Amino acid sequence: MAARSTPRDTPHAKYALGVDVGTGSARAGVFDLDGKLLASAVHPVTMFRPEGEPDFYQQSSNDIWNAVCTATKNAVQEAGVARDEIMGVGFDATCSLVALDSSDMPMSVDPTGEPEQNVIVWLDHRANNQAQSINSDGHSALRNVGGVISPEMEIPKLSWLKQNQPDEWWATMQQGKFLDLADFLVYRATGAPTRSLCTTVCKWNYDAAPAGAGKGWDQTFLDQVGVGDLTPSQIGLAVEPMGEAVGDGLTEAAASDLGLAPNTPVGVGIIDAHAGGLGVLGAKLEGQEVVDAAALETRLALIAGTSCCHMASSVKPVFVPGVWGPYYSAMVPELYLNEGGQSTAGKLLDHITLTHGATPELEAVAKERGVSRYTVLDERLAEMAQEAGLPARKLGLLTADLHVTPDFFGNRSPLADPSMRGGISGLPLSASLDDLALLYLATLQALAYQTKHIIDTMTENGHAPIETIWVTGGLIKNRLYLQAHADATGCTLVLPQEQEAVLLGSAVLGARAAGAFPDLPSAMSQMSSVGELIEPYQLECADECDVSVPSFHAAKYRVFRKMTDDQREYRGIMEEAVLD
Repeated sequence: MAARSTPRDTPHAKYALGVDVGTGSARAGVFDLDGKLLASAVHPVTMFRPEGEPDFYQQSSNDIWNAVCTATKNAVQEAGVARDEIMGVGFDATCSLVALDSSDMPMSVDPTGEPEQNVIVWLDHRANNQAQSINSDGHSALRNVGGVISPEMEIPKLSWLKQNQPDEWWATMQQGKFLDLADFLVYRATGAPTRSLCTTVCKWNYDAAPAGAGKGWDQTFLDQVGVGDLTPSQIGLAVEPMGEAVGDGLTEAAASDLGLAPNTPVGVGIIDAHAGGLGVLGAKLEGQEVVDAAALETRLALIAGTSCCHMASSVKPVFVPGVWGPYYSAMVPELYLNEGGQSTAGKLLDHITLTHGATPELEAVAKERGVSRYTVLDERLAEMAQEAGLPARKLGLLTADLHVTPDFFGNRSPLADPSMRGGISGLPLSASLDDLALLYLATLQALAYQTKHIIDTMTENGHAPIETIWVTGGLIKNRLYLQAHADATGCTLVLPQEQEAVLLGSAVLGARAAGAFPDLPSAMSQMSSVGELIEPYQLECADECDVSVPSFHAAKYRVFRKMTDDQREYRGIMEEAVLD
């Protein structure tokens, strides 16, 4: 990495830059200190799928950095600001694993040795067996991940690398590094090997208990899972809170790549979903003077996109089976974080709508009308409700006989079972566009019921009751998805004024690193604000319909839970048959 020069004086800098690396693209956004987005830009990131390996997903850190640089240059240019006006930069990214050699060059994680493919993407499930082995050993460190480690976390992936690619493993051990993707971006930008409290605690089993009680890296756990030869310099010697300034800011080389000024402050990074939490949770509701810890305990951040994260804060640690955490200071400083989630959400809706017998008809109609396939389905459902004599607000009742469980890619929470699979009950002997519309609606509802399942599991284990769900991510544009969540959970949904809340969360880190705010909560409060509220349907019954919305969703939720339990029973029956 290039050498750093002395910090620069930035009297005219007044904008923060947020950079978000998602599953398929890198985005950059320029914000003022009130959280207003001046401009944003996006550039795609390549995904590699090794032939014959359905659970493998790989990327290139060089390709990702190039995408970040392109998006950043375009966003700054579109915003019409000078590079000296950017006061600070914040990075967020998916919790993907990056391998670098001793020269900071990519170290391949590809089974065939493709040199540029050095990133195991978060959704990669190659480490299923390693995760099962770790869980069967039952180390006490697992208590902070709901009792069950996920193959999406980094320790199982590291174990897989050591067992399956020993040459690359030992090459990386020779002064190389393993980094979470957000930490790689900060390292590439600053040359400082600082790791984020968020990434290490949430994905690397780092213990960040309050001062005086923290254990840091648990060597007994690393030894037990077979990666005890890792050293802190390879996985994180300096672990710092999110948003704290790293080193002397941008190196000369990184500044040139990004089109920014050298020594621009860079904040410690964060996982993309957690950046979304920063971008929404600090906003004040009507009548609130301050958002304190008590208020935050009743708020759930739902980051809804390709996958979903459900994040809730608490003053005291709450241990919830199947829900990750409690993680100390991993999102909001000095509060514990519990993190549920769904391995697939937007990706599941794509799968359902792109693999049905009516998909060709759906795509033809969407193309003819110049709208998305989801718009076609939404409008058809409204027509079907009208034909059935239902008000538009009650179109959810169309799925009384069609039920879905959404675990097509395993269950992240609250069952923490990657071997779970999706289920559908009530399919007819037809595959019309109307059938697809109903299946799409039932899938939206299933995602909402799983959110309720996560919330119920948290409250049953001692978390404060959740009153509001603060939503951001790509699915914020899907009104049926949002209304299903309000109706299924009984919670008010709060949409942010700035819909690019993940980018905003990263910009919050940049502003904090530049010293624009005394701490992260202050930056969150100033830079985020409330947009729209979506209330659950509360009327017990109405003249136009004999069934109330709350009772309908309560019944469907019972079906949802029974279908989930039944699948686990089916698996037990088949396991007994195989053993016999």
